[in-house]
Amino acid sequence: MTVDEELSHLENMIRQLKIEYDVYFGGGAKKPPADTEWKVNQILKKYSDGSKMNFAQRFRYNSMQQKFALYNSLWQQKMKIKEEGYRRPQDAVLGIAGMRIDEKHAAAAALAKKKAQDKEGEEALAFKTHVSDVGADQEGVQRLFNAMMAAKSKAGEKNPNASFDSFKAFVQKKTEQIRKDYGCHAVEYSVEMENGQVRLKAKAKV
Repeated sequence: MTVDEELSHLENMIRQLKIEYDVYFGGGAKKPPADTEWKVNQILKKYSDGSKMNFAQRFRYNSMQQKFALYNSLWQQKMKIKEEGYRRPQDAVLGIAGMRIDEKHAAAAALAKKKAQDKEGEEALAFKTHVSDVGADQEGVQRLFNAMMAAKSKAGEKNPNASFDSFKAFVQKKTEQIRKDYGCHAVEYSVEMENGQVRLKAKAKV
């Protein structure tokens, strides 16, 4: 099973667990769904370090983890109320209500996290430089290479075969091509995120 397939399975398991808890708290089951909850926890633990996932997968995993945490917090409250009895009117409401409020909280938490990640990504991808002669501006090309590698690392991309020499050769060829095609003095290079992947963009600079 691939990471994406297992994350989809986790999503379905969390949805199933919510249904089983709703049935339990509604009186339709005698015991809480411990088996399903154990399976969900096992998958969450498996991917907790994030090393097996790329940037998009980690974001998806974190969203589901936050949703499960919100669900679990509410389930624990309802379990306590169920065991101790409904002592206040609001307890009775909590004991029989659906799980609508946490959906809103989960969405808000996921949105806040995405904004934070986007901001972090923008900061990592803010590097731009102008290149006219790769041989004369190796320092600038080196900074561009370092910025790109740093952005790829933040995005969860692996670069086992990345080397400065091959990168420099690519930039030199690209610079010569764009200067010839557009008759420009220099080429502006920038590191940008596109469809969840880090890309090196180049455009003519007069």
